[in-house]
Amino acid sequence: AISCGVGIETYSHAMMANMAVITVGVMIASYGELNFNAFGFLVQCVAIVAESFRIVSVQILLGKSNLKLNSITTLYYVSPACFVFLTVPFVFLELPKLAYGLEITHSVHASAGILLGNAFTAFLLNVAIYLLIGRTSALSLNVAGVVKDWILIGISALIFEAPVTTTQIIGYLIAFGGVCYYNYAKLTAQQKAAVETTQASVELKEPLAPGKGDTQA
Repeated sequence: AISCGVGIETYSHAMMANMAVITVGVMIASYGELNFNAFGFLVQCVAIVAESFRIVSVQILLGKSNLKLNSITTLYYVSPACFVFLTVPFVFLELPKLAYGLEITHSVHASAGILLGNAFTAFLLNVAIYLLIGRTSALSLNVAGVVKDWILIGISALIFEAPVTTTQIIGYLIAFGGVCYYNYAKLTAQQKAAVETTQASVELKEPLAPGKGDTQA
C-alpha cells in the first residue's frame, strides 16, 4: 500500500489478492503460536509499518539516478540516523542491564565476542537488504522476509526446541504458496517486459532498412 501510494509500485487486484493470501497465512501461523503475547504482537505490527516506510524510502533513494547510491554508500548515510534512533531505547532498556552486569561481574569481556559478531552480521544483513532493494523492490524484500521467518522458526525448533504447532505449519504453508505465486508473477512480468522491449527495438530498426537500400542505389 505504501509503495503504491508513493508511485513505485503499480496497483493490481491480482497483486493485492496475492498479498492477502500471504497475510492470511502469517495470521494463521500467529494464531497458532503457543506463547502468543498481545502486546508483543502490537509492537510487531507497529515495527512492520515503520520498517515498510523505511525500506520504501531506501528504494526511492536508490532509484534516483542523480544520487548514484549503491548498497555500501546507502548504508554509510543511513547508519548515523539509525544510531541516533537506537540510542534512545538503548539508554532506557539496555544500558541499565549492562551497568548491572558490569557491577556484578566486573567484566564485559564474556559478551564482547557475541556483540561484535552480532554487529558484523547486522552489517552484512543491511548490505544484502539494500542490494536486494536496489535490484528488485521494497515489496520483494517484504515477501522475502516471510522466508526469513520460516528459517528463524526452523532454527528455533531445531536448536532451542521451540514448540511448533500444526496450525503454524498450515499457516506458513499458505504463506509459502503466496510467496511462490508472487515470484512466478514477478518473473512472468519481467519476461513479458523484456519481450516487449525487444519487439519495440526491432520495430524501430525496420523502417531504416529501406532507407539504407535507397541511399546505396
